[in-house]
Amino acid sequence: MSLLKQRRFLPYFLTQFLGAFNDNVFKNALVIIITYKIVSDHSGILVNLAAVIFILPFFLFSPLSGQLADKYEKSKLIRRIKWVEIGIMSLGVLGLWLNSIPALMGILFLMGTQSAFFGPIKFSILPQHLARSELMSGNALVEAGTFLAILFGTILGGILAGLQNYLLPVSLAILGFSVLGLICSHFIPAAAPRQPDLIIDRNPIRSGKDIFSALASNQSNLYTAFGISWFWFFGATFLTQVPNFSRDYLNGDPYVATLLMAMFSIGIGIGSFVSSRLSQGRVELGLVPLGAFGMTIFGLYLGLMDIPFSANTTGIADMLSGWTNIKALLALVMLAVSGGLYIVPMYAHIQTNTPAEYLSRNIAANNILNALLMVLAGVFAIICFALGNSIQSLFVIVAIMNAIVGIFIFTRVPEYTMQMFAWVLMHSLYRIGKHDLHHIPKEGAAVLVCNHVSFVDPVVIGAVCPRPMRFVMYHKIYNTPVAKHFFKQAGAIPIATQKENPQLLQQAYDTIAQALENGELVCIFPEGGLTPDGEVQPLKPGIERILERTPVPVIPMALSGLWGTWFSRFGGRAMKGWPKNWMKKINLHTGESITPEDAKLPLISQRICALRQTP
Repeated sequence: MSLLKQRRFLPYFLTQFLGAFNDNVFKNALVIIITYKIVSDHSGILVNLAAVIFILPFFLFSPLSGQLADKYEKSKLIRRIKWVEIGIMSLGVLGLWLNSIPALMGILFLMGTQSAFFGPIKFSILPQHLARSELMSGNALVEAGTFLAILFGTILGGILAGLQNYLLPVSLAILGFSVLGLICSHFIPAAAPRQPDLIIDRNPIRSGKDIFSALASNQSNLYTAFGISWFWFFGATFLTQVPNFSRDYLNGDPYVATLLMAMFSIGIGIGSFVSSRLSQGRVELGLVPLGAFGMTIFGLYLGLMDIPFSANTTGIADMLSGWTNIKALLALVMLAVSGGLYIVPMYAHIQTNTPAEYLSRNIAANNILNALLMVLAGVFAIICFALGNSIQSLFVIVAIMNAIVGIFIFTRVPEYTMQMFAWVLMHSLYRIGKHDLHHIPKEGAAVLVCNHVSFVDPVVIGAVCPRPMRFVMYHKIYNTPVAKHFFKQAGAIPIATQKENPQLLQQAYDTIAQALENGELVCIFPEGGLTPDGEVQPLKPGIERILERTPVPVIPMALSGLWGTWFSRFGGRAMKGWPKNWMKKINLHTGESITPEDAKLPLISQRICALRQTP
């Protein structure tokens, strides 16, 4: 929440909130006006046509918008987009006063175009104004703000359009909020262009192919974008059916439907904030599978629960007096909370896993996928209902599909599953003390060196460090059946001794050098094996060979408290007998960096031993 007090975030947050809010004021007012004020025949067709027209520009203009956001300074682009919004809303006012359906549909297309150009900037500007440790909080606020803006804008649009003399109130609202958004945009700090020499390709097909090729070049980003788009399919399916679910199952009045939609949006906000709090400054991918699990469980519960239909129309007070109705409401809220846990780390992952000069175009490609999946969500629901399925049956089908999609994504990008296990392990089995992690550089290459106490040392380090890293791993452990696939996808580097496999040893050094040249972190355990007595063993010379080839800073680390646990060699072989010492306090201490020139074995060993003795 402290970000909301800072200029580098608050003006941007207010600008994007007001933009989403104003879009939904106009869209919902237009739906009500078309349905009840202007036409009565074919209003259903027009309402669905309006939804398609608004989404169409995302397919047409996202490739161009992504290029512009990478080429030009972003705060200036935002201000220009807000000026365009004022012009569009002025035309919208004219269309309302003329009662012209074609004109209003044209305005919707222009609104979608404006949103398509703002979309890539919305998420790509965050890494330029926020530290990596703040991205989870920033994305959480953006997601919560977006859903609340959609909710409040929808409600206000419906209220204003329902007035007998609706023209002036609707006109003043959409123009007033556009101007307010423009004012806020003038306080957004500058965000330098990431690729100012980029040559703009205005061909939507060719440039669209290019941005998807760039996205597909990174498998983790590609499947993460698919996961984000699936969230919009899932969320659109449930949120769209809420009014009909309220009417057909709860016999609720319009206020009950509004309450359910409000609680869904609030649930997304709660989940977003919880994900931020649980991540503690990391991009915590381990929360994504937990969120996906909750989405499936609560989706199934909502679809399978027995809800007795009330013969009398139910108001909010009546609904909240029935335990079954309360359970349905809680299931919907928890489904939304799970969605917040799911979506926030995914956006942060793309932001931190994409080269800065391509980020806006990756976001643009993601926006196209989002639009496609949202359209497919509507088509899928129509097909399900045409085949005779009920709303609850649709909930069950989509919840099962969510489990299938989750398994597909998490097997293709094992970082999600591995970080989930690490997060659960480290927050349920041990109490971890994290000390001086600020010594780990926020960007750039470094070698992390740590004493080796147990088989879960990499899990502990990976679970608490603010940046992902590649671990150097003994080849026999790396080649463990089943686990090998996950180790490989996580970027672990198998290594052997000169005597065992000189070719694999050289390959490991080559891979380490390449990783460091790419600006990555590499973590090694220079003792060469687990300690047999809890003390730091003599260090192997491999670290000096690494630094001779690629001179980078060395960050000493020390683990304490794991000796004597089930995963250590305390008493002989590790993981023997029954587990013990659960919830034991363990500590990870990080020391100041050592220059590559000074990083000799005696000094590194001395630093690790000193850190290990730190209280």
